[in-house]
Amino acid sequence: MSAPGRKPFHHMTAREIAGGVRSGAFTAKSVAKHFLDRVKKHDPKLHAFLAVDPDVTQVHAARVDQAVAAGRDPGPLAGVPVALKDNLCIRGLPTTCASKILEGWRPPYDADAVTKLLAAGAVPLGKTNLDEFAMGSSTENSAFGPTRNPWDLTRVPGGSSGGSAAAVGAGLAPLGLGSDTGGSIRQPAALCGIVGAMGTYGRVSRRGLVAFGSSLDRIGPLARNAADAALLLSVMSGGDAGDATTLREAPPDWAAAASAGVAGLRIGVLRSEIASDADVTARQDAALDALRAAGAAIVEVTLPHAGHAIAVYYLVAPSEASSNLARFDAVRYGLRVPADDLASMTSGSREQGFGPEVKRRILLGTFALSAGYSDAFYEKALRVRRLIANDFAAAFASCDVVVCPTSPFPAFPLGSKADDPLAMYLCDVFATPASLAGLPALSAPAGATPSGLPVGLQVVAPALREDQMFRVAGALETAFGPAPLPEAYR
Repeated sequence: MSAPGRKPFHHMTAREIAGGVRSGAFTAKSVAKHFLDRVKKHDPKLHAFLAVDPDVTQVHAARVDQAVAAGRDPGPLAGVPVALKDNLCIRGLPTTCASKILEGWRPPYDADAVTKLLAAGAVPLGKTNLDEFAMGSSTENSAFGPTRNPWDLTRVPGGSSGGSAAAVGAGLAPLGLGSDTGGSIRQPAALCGIVGAMGTYGRVSRRGLVAFGSSLDRIGPLARNAADAALLLSVMSGGDAGDATTLREAPPDWAAAASAGVAGLRIGVLRSEIASDADVTARQDAALDALRAAGAAIVEVTLPHAGHAIAVYYLVAPSEASSNLARFDAVRYGLRVPADDLASMTSGSREQGFGPEVKRRILLGTFALSAGYSDAFYEKALRVRRLIANDFAAAFASCDVVVCPTSPFPAFPLGSKADDPLAMYLCDVFATPASLAGLPALSAPAGATPSGLPVGLQVVAPALREDQMFRVAGALETAFGPAPLPEAYR
C-alpha cells in the first residue's frame, strides 16, 4: 500500500514513480511489492502473465534502491515495473512465446531492448501472455490459455500483445513491452483503452526478440499515457551492433512532444472503403473534432493500395515466419519428442509443439516461397508493399500524420472469431499498411462506446517523425482526460 496521503502507485504515471524513487520519497522495492500484490490479486481472472518470479523482481528493485542510497541516478525509469511480452528474452525468466515447443526454455542473455530498460532503472515484473509466436489478434492462440479484457472478462484483449495490454490496462503494471508485426501492439492497446506505439522500423533493436517476420517485427511500449509511452520508446531506441537494421542515431525527446499540442499540425483522415463499427466511427469523429478545436487542420487523404495490405501482409509475414521458425527442430532447444530417426523426431516435435495457427502460417509461407509460386505470390507482394509505402509518401505531401481507427470494431467476445481465420485477420486491416511501410504509428485512446468498450485512434507519422504522432496522442489525452482504470481495478 502507498503511504497515507499519497495516491496508490497504480494511479501514478511511470514518470511519477521514477521521480519518487529517485528522490527517496519511496523505494523501488515498495513499488515492486505493490504491483506484485496486484498481479497476485487480479491476474487469476485476467491471465495476463505467464511467468512471475517475485525474487527476480525484487533483486532488480534492490539494485535500484542501492543506487539511490549511494547517490547515483538509477535512470529515467528508476524503479518502474515493466511487464515483458513473452517473446522477449531476459535472463532469470522463461521465454516460451506462449508455445509448447519452447515451454520452460530460459534464455542465457537479455534482449537489447531489455538491457537498455534495465540500464534506465526499470524493474521487470514478469512475462506476459501472447498469441503463440505473436501470430494472432486476440491472445486466444496461446498454448497456455487466453487472456481476458479488463473492461469485460468475456471479451478478448486483442493481440498478439494482449497480455501486456491487459496488464497495463488493468493497472497491474505501469508499463508494458509488446512486439508489433502487423498491429500486435496497436490493436490490443485500442481494445484495452491505453496507448501503444511502435517507432520507425529500426528504431529499436530486434536482438533478443524471437523472430516472426524479420522485415516487419518491432518492439514498442504500452502505457496509460502518451508521455510514458514516449519515454519508454526513447529509452529502448538507439544503435545496437548486434542488429544491422538498427538506426544508430540517438532518439530525440519524444516525451516533450506529448505536451507540445497540435496547433498548426495537418492531420490527414484516411477515408476507407472498409466500414468500421458505428460506435468506432462516432469516436473517430469526436477525436477529429477535439483535434480541430486544439488547432489542427483536418484534410482527407487516400492510400490507393491500402486495400491490398492484408493480402500482402499474409504473404510476406508467413513467408518470413516459415523460414524463421525452421530453427525449432527439436535438436538445439525446445520440445523433443522421442523417435527412431532424426526426421521423425523433428516432424513429431513440430507437430506436437506448434499450435494450429502457427502451423497454418508456416504452411502459407512455405507455399508462397515454393518453386514456381514465389514470383506469383511473394515477389508480387513485395512489389505491392512498395506501392503502399509510395502511397504514404504521397499522402504526407499534404499532411503531417495520417489517422484512422486502430481497429474496425471494439473488443469482441472470446471465441467469436476463433473458427474463422479470415475474420480474425481482418482485425488488423487498418494496422498493416503502416507495418508494411516501416512507418512509426501508435494507437491513442479516443473514448469508449456507449457500452463502455474502449476505442483507439491510430496515428501514422512519416519515418523518423515519432514526435508528430506523440503530439496527437497528447492532444487527445488533453481533450478526453487520462485513460481510466476499469472499475474493478481502481
